[in-house]
Amino acid sequence: MPSYYSENLAAERLKLCYDLAPPSVKCYLAAEIKHVCERTTTSERVLELGCGYGRVLRELSHTGVSVVGIDTSLQSLSMAQTYLEGESNASLLLMDAVRMGFSSGVFDVVCCVQNGISAFHVDQRELLSEAVRVAKPGGRVLFSSYADEFWKDRLEWFRIQSNRGLVGEIDEVSTGNGIIVTKDGFTATTVTPAQFSDLSQCLGSSRTVTVVAGSSVFCEISV
Repeated sequence: MPSYYSENLAAERLKLCYDLAPPSVKCYLAAEIKHVCERTTTSERVLELGCGYGRVLRELSHTGVSVVGIDTSLQSLSMAQTYLEGESNASLLLMDAVRMGFSSGVFDVVCCVQNGISAFHVDQRELLSEAVRVAKPGGRVLFSSYADEFWKDRLEWFRIQSNRGLVGEIDEVSTGNGIIVTKDGFTATTVTPAQFSDLSQCLGSSRTVTVVAGSSVFCEISV
């Protein structure tokens, strides 16, 4: 359902989701960004898939790396231009993460956090493969999803979003076991460590799957 984030949860509405996040979720968000920052150096060029209004890009740019963000929402990218004003090492492009217009081997690091691998609602194996394609030999590809331990906090966060009308009413019958379903057709799934291992088979020279801060499952592929 790409249109949900392209239209329903774009720009200011997307930012409000993060502004309303409870403390535990804000700690999770900070831990994800910290992990990505720790996996980059100032001489590298970093690509973020699904950059939204620039929340992660701005933090990455402050480390001194050159960052490029892509998204399918023109509304979010328009807001990101303002949000990233003054960040001379950050650039934005309207682009689909499974059909990128970049040449192969362009970026040192390709990242997709905040469960983008599920939120994009695309073929996950194709998404990972395309991310690996645009990474340089010796580069790294970082994808994250929610850890099982984070389920209660994540569900609370979605309830807050639903109560504020940012997503539809939670479908209590269909929601559970890592899957959140709303009555307006929105579905949020996750990728488990075992699923990440399966999806990343035959991609890159090596793969590691770790749980970060007890809240995120990170899959790192060395190219």
